[in-house]
Amino acid sequence: MAMLKLRLKLLIDNKAQKVLFAEVGKDFVDFLFNLLSLPVGTVVRLHKSHSMGGCLANLYESVEKLSNTYMQPNQNKDCLLNPISATCYFQVPLLLPSPSDVSPPRKYYYLCSRCFRYVTEYPSTNCPHCGRQMSSELLYVARNTATAKASSTDEGGYVKGVVTYMVTDHLVVTPMSTISCVTILNKFNVKDLTSLEEMDVDFGMDEGLELLRASLQSTTVLTHIFLEEKGR
Repeated sequence: MAMLKLRLKLLIDNKAQKVLFAEVGKDFVDFLFNLLSLPVGTVVRLHKSHSMGGCLANLYESVEKLSNTYMQPNQNKDCLLNPISATCYFQVPLLLPSPSDVSPPRKYYYLCSRCFRYVTEYPSTNCPHCGRQMSSELLYVARNTATAKASSTDEGGYVKGVVTYMVTDHLVVTPMSTISCVTILNKFNVKDLTSLEEMDVDFGMDEGLELLRASLQSTTVLTHIFLEEKGR
């Protein structure tokens, strides 16, 4: 499978050595919005081979090394180490597989055959109402992205694709307009327009991981990725 890459157009202030904003399409905005759906455990797992700072990596490693002997019988370490978001786990391009690349694991739920009032992931759980073991099996059916579109104009994702968007260095997302561009130039007191440069860049998995990490630590994310990390 070819590695997915997006194309971004940056406006750079060479004098300040700063990315003012990126001109982007729907795919990049959907990627950014999808980051909000990632469970913390997934964020740490994605950065296991990179230094993300802080202590969460230590916490993640503690769970990995902890023997199952110490876990409650109705708990599973995998729900902490590989958590599944209730919304978009299989729809985060550049970081996680898309629905067309991988099928979600078959997931079973169990209910009480007497009460039908509660549902659990663990068949050994006792019904909180009557105390019977919740062992009646249900099979979860995942949303089928091929048939779930409400209409022929539904593009999926979060935002519409007919719009060009502006993403600032500190990840403020707005529709692109002349007024928004002028506002950014005024905000950063850009007087010399000859110091401005447009630059087209590729944005792939490496940049996606770095953006996720930098967004937790920095307020100049695009500058960090495309100027500092690239040694420009």
